[in-house]
This record gives sequence, C-alpha cells and structure tokens, in this order.
Amino acid sequence: MKLLTLLITGLIAGGLSACSSTKPILYPNTYFQSVGKEVAEQDIESCKQLAESSGAKEGHGKVGNVATSTAMGAGVGAAGGAVGGAIYGSAGQGSLVGAASGAAIGLLRGILYSARPAQPSQAYVNFVSRCLQERGYEVTGWQ
Repeated sequence: MKLLTLLITGLIAGGLSACSSTKPILYPNTYFQSVGKEVAEQDIESCKQLAESSGAKEGHGKVGNVATSTAMGAGVGAAGGAVGGAIYGSAGQGSLVGAASGAAIGLLRGILYSARPAQPSQAYVNFVSRCLQERGYEVTGWQ
C-alpha cells in the first residue's frame, strides 16, 4: 500500500511539473543577436502579459483536467460497479468498489495525459507572435 501511495504521489508531482506553459521559439535573426537572450526573454514575458491584459487567455490549466478525469472515472466506475453488483446481488457495495476503482483509474489517466504539454489558445499564440514580430523577432513556433 505504501508503494502505491508513493507511486501516485510521484505521478502527481511529475504531472504538475509538466504544467509549465509553452513559449515561442525565436529564430536567431540579426535583431535577436543584437539584443541577446535575456532581453528576448523579457520581451516574451512582456508580450505574454500584454496578451493576457488584452483578453487573450493562454488556456485552461491541467489541474482542472486531472480533476475532471478523476470525477468522470468515479462516475463511470460507480455505474459499472452498480450494474455488476446488481447482477451478483449487492448493487450498493458494487457501486462503492466501482467508484473507488474508477476514481483511481481516472486520476491516473488524468495525470498521464497531463504530462503532454498544453497548447495555448490560438488567439493567445497569434497575439504574442505578432507582438514579438512587431518588436523585430521572428517566431518559428511554440514549445
């Protein structure tokens, strides 16, 4: 049981550490080389803040996705457990077991899927990219 708890804790920590936001990748053109990486990073943050203040949201967080996946897993597990329990004569106990196992599976699914980088909204990407282009940078993509 301790091993399972340790494993789940590790997966949660790993999943949440993957929640860092994506950022634009800048081509090292003449302007980028003249200002340097530090100034470019400051400009990226400035354009991100400008996008947020203008209403372009980066996107929804992964913690919400994990919670939704857990709740959905619990609901599906409870329904499946109730059906299985009704067939074998104990719907209440079956739904409890099903809900617990479904929640665990939903949590793990949510954590594993949250390890993939979240993509910001297209409006946000367009806004930040245009802001950076107007400052002299060439955005080659987002990562």
